[in-house]
Amino acid sequence: MTHSQEKVHPPSSDSGSSSGKKPPGMKKVATASFIGTVIEFYDYNIYGVAAALVFPTVFFPALGAVAGTVASFATLGVAFVARPFGSILFGHFGDRLGRKKTLIVTMMLMGVATLLVGLMPTATQIGVAAPILIVVLRILQGLAAGGEWGGAVLFVSEHAPKAERGFWAMFPSLGGGGAIILANATFFGTAVWMSDETFLSWGWRVPFLASILLVAVGLWVRLSIDETPVFAKQIKSHGVARTPFLDAFKSQPRQVLLATGAAAFTMSLTYIGGTYLISYGTSILELSRPYVLSIAVLGGFSISVAVILSAILSDRFGRRRMIMTAACLAIVWTLMLFPILETRSMVAFAVGVPVTMFISGIATGPLGAFLSELFYTRYRYTATGLSYSLAGMLGGAIPPLIATPIIAAWGGFAFGLVMAGLAAVSLICILTIGETKQLDLDREDGVPVS
Repeated sequence: MTHSQEKVHPPSSDSGSSSGKKPPGMKKVATASFIGTVIEFYDYNIYGVAAALVFPTVFFPALGAVAGTVASFATLGVAFVARPFGSILFGHFGDRLGRKKTLIVTMMLMGVATLLVGLMPTATQIGVAAPILIVVLRILQGLAAGGEWGGAVLFVSEHAPKAERGFWAMFPSLGGGGAIILANATFFGTAVWMSDETFLSWGWRVPFLASILLVAVGLWVRLSIDETPVFAKQIKSHGVARTPFLDAFKSQPRQVLLATGAAAFTMSLTYIGGTYLISYGTSILELSRPYVLSIAVLGGFSISVAVILSAILSDRFGRRRMIMTAACLAIVWTLMLFPILETRSMVAFAVGVPVTMFISGIATGPLGAFLSELFYTRYRYTATGLSYSLAGMLGGAIPPLIATPIIAAWGGFAFGLVMAGLAAVSLICILTIGETKQLDLDREDGVPVS
């Protein structure tokens, strides 16, 4: 036991995850992580859809169309800035108190923040206080999301047999695809059944208020699952880290930075394809809102299919090979995307969004197992969540924020060059990290990653 660790009493679970045998209840564990992530990122994604469709008018009416859209996406980006801090905060407790307890807290925080967004008065009602309060609530969403994905991934991967870890660890990411479908489908329903005036008046609130029912279901599911066997073994044998964040940067700083770079491009594809193109389709291409949202739902199905296929293949061919394939495809596709969309064809939009999301899904499928395998147990929650959140800030917050001014000044191809450059950086990081699927999650420090 090192000076930075302390002994605690372990949870009751004592089964191993690297024995090659399928632990009992694996389907239940995967279901709990899937449902939990669906709910968390449904709450997170409906804000993105609303930021594209409603918030420029509701909360930033004085700024005009272009500036209002930029300001709206800036509030979207605030959560990405908050996510790394959420990863550090909840990662600290996840590495010390356990994955299960921490995931319950992140879900409750996300649920309350999302409910309050749905109850928020508009700028015409309370003036400048409205956008300020929206930013505060978005920060709370970002903190919760920062602690969610990493913990949900570890909850599955630390239960899963080694040979099938890629498959089981993809369920939280699959939940993210389900959240995209659910969020856009909910807004699609309001768009079909309501006039534009009604939607802008109060209809946009419905998806936010309805989320509290989903949160209740998610809490019930998560409370029924035991702590992970890998974490139980760690604290029984070595205790827990007193400062997981410092330990991660002391032991594996290079891996944290490389993992951030490796995941950045898939985050950019997800949030350009799943959020920004909704705004682009309605405001720039002037397509109808129901049509744009229906294609966004199709994009959610597209990323989900790719996540499943890529995760399964990663157990056979390796995590690195699948993520590298996606990065290479992304470099080519991002240079083609906006020239295709600028034809202003409905068919072009129906191709552009699903293809973008499919490529993102190829990288996202193995990502949960990849990041889990990269880090040691005593700070895995912190390091995994932090890498993913920093990638979200780099790839998920910045591209949607700069897309509108770049496209307005230099055209879509110029923005495609930015996206392709980010994918190239990710490709280099992936090549540097090496393969991880052969590694045991309960290995001791000092075992090389590649």
